[in-house]
Amino acid sequence: MPFTVWNGPAPTTAAQASVTTGTAIKTMLQLATPSTTQIEVLEYGFSLDDPPGADGVVELLQTDVAATVTAHVAATGVINLDPNGPTTLLTMGTSATGYTATAEGSITATRVFDTVSLSSVSGESGLCYVRTFMPDDRPIVAVSKFLRVRATTPTTAADMRCWITYRQVG
Repeated sequence: MPFTVWNGPAPTTAAQASVTTGTAIKTMLQLATPSTTQIEVLEYGFSLDDPPGADGVVELLQTDVAATVTAHVAATGVINLDPNGPTTLLTMGTSATGYTATAEGSITATRVFDTVSLSSVSGESGLCYVRTFMPDDRPIVAVSKFLRVRATTPTTAADMRCWITYRQVG
């Protein structure tokens, strides 16, 4: 069953909100796998409302340490694309699955799955990006690890929406 998670609360009467990147490295979205289940990344992407004020980067990576985030709620923040499917098995909480990090933590190990350069010049690099992983190169996030979308926009904060589509494995 595929699931999609956005870097913000589920929209209700308002549209999906964008979140500011800040001017230093910032985890925009984090998924935490439990000790019993891995996840396979099917797709991820982002859009920016404006170009960053200086060249930046967006990364998709697995880490061994959690960032401190605004916690998602499994019932509304993690969307099962099958309306009759089960709820997610991701771990929820402020040091687990969520968005908009306030502290990055002290990472000691990473596995980088994708990285995208952002240009500070309007129109020079895309403000929308989607990466669909082919079946043979889909990243598997190990048990008890953290999958993050991080953004670095060194001089000017940019408003970003990002998402990850994944499926639970074993």
